[in-house]
Amino acid sequence: MSKETLITVVGNVVKPPQKNRTATGSVTKFRVASTAQRFDKESQRWVDKKPLFLDVECWGELGGNVSHTVSKGDPVVVHGELFTDEWETDQGRRSRTVIRAASVAPDLSWGTADFRRTARSSAPPQPEVADPGELGEDVPADEDYITGVETLYELDSDTLPEPALH
Repeated sequence: MSKETLITVVGNVVKPPQKNRTATGSVTKFRVASTAQRFDKESQRWVDKKPLFLDVECWGELGGNVSHTVSKGDPVVVHGELFTDEWETDQGRRSRTVIRAASVAPDLSWGTADFRRTARSSAPPQPEVADPGELGEDVPADEDYITGVETLYELDSDTLPEPALH
């Protein structure tokens, strides 16, 4: 059984991502601030509580994607393992709380995003596949779609899709 402490934080990037190479790979680090709110009955409005500041580290491909996508001020959702990084200095023992991110996403409650898949350099090339419907063939269950970077459909700027039923 895994003993990680997983956490999801919604906040804003307060220190821009910085990508670094290490002996074990590449890591991108940034800082996020999350500020909870409470409703003040006297003033009848929402007021901020104290902010929570966390360092985030993103390893491998996630780090590369974050360094090309995320900027200071962006609203994000970060999910990953929470841990305490500790070290010694001349002033004594120091520590900081870190999230080792498994995923980072824009917070779409504040805006829209244009998602593009990144090409995987370590994956074998995908063979060209004809549309089975054109060939009159049935599609095997494990091959029900063709991967790629193109969109499934284009939306007309004057037309919005029907909302999902809940």
